[in-house]
Order: sequence, then structure tokens, then C-alpha cells
Amino acid sequence: MEALNVLGGPLESCSTDPMTGFFRDGSCTTAPEDIGSHTICVVVTESFLLHQRGVGNDLSTPMPLYGFPGLKPGDRWCVVAARWLQAHRDGVAAPVVLASTHSSALAVVPLETLQRHAVDVPDDPGSLL
Repeated sequence: MEALNVLGGPLESCSTDPMTGFFRDGSCTTAPEDIGSHTICVVVTESFLLHQRGVGNDLSTPMPLYGFPGLKPGDRWCVVAARWLQAHRDGVAAPVVLASTHSSALAVVPLETLQRHAVDVPDDPGSLL
């Protein structure tokens, strides 16, 4: 069965550079073993990265042992739905790529909330920062 995005269409790729997703397949697909629900595709910003580090989720420090390059502003990444919601509540939600956000994220975050942070990623994502 094809994975759907929050808009009801086919789930599009989030990022292959860096390679993202719970399954490191470039997509925010999920399965029962994805306890955190890595289902929201975002364009990370400096404020989001700082917030995540502050709540114990360091996304910017490389971890070569796990093949994790560390993220920088402008990178697209599948984030844990509850972590994104926490950042939203704290006023630092990263922009969301709806077509690449898995429909199961709606169990945690209402569509209207995601839509308020929706972004079409331009050729130069640095312009979003």
C-alpha cells in the first residue's frame, strides 16, 4: 500500500542529501517500530536546531558512528512529530513540507497547524532562514 502525505496524495521524498527518514530511505515513511514517529518533513532553521539541542535532541552535531552528518539550516529532515509540536508550542517550529509529511503525523499535530507552517522549498532553501 502506498504511503500518503497529510494532503492525501502520495508521500514525496523529503531528502537524500542528507539521507533522512527512520529507515534512511529519504522519506518520512513510518512503521510500528518507529516509536518516535519521524513523520514531519521540515526545512531546519537555526532557531529550530538550537531549540532541539536545548531539549536534548542535538540534530546539528555529526555522529559518524551512526552515519549522521549533523544538520545545518536549510537541510530537509524527517523529525519526530511530538518534537516538532513542542517546537511549535515554543514558537520555533521549522517550516513543513506538506507533500513529504506522512499522514500519520496527523495523529499528533492537526493539519491546520502544519498548514500554518507549510513552505514550498525554493531552489535556495537558505532564503527561508
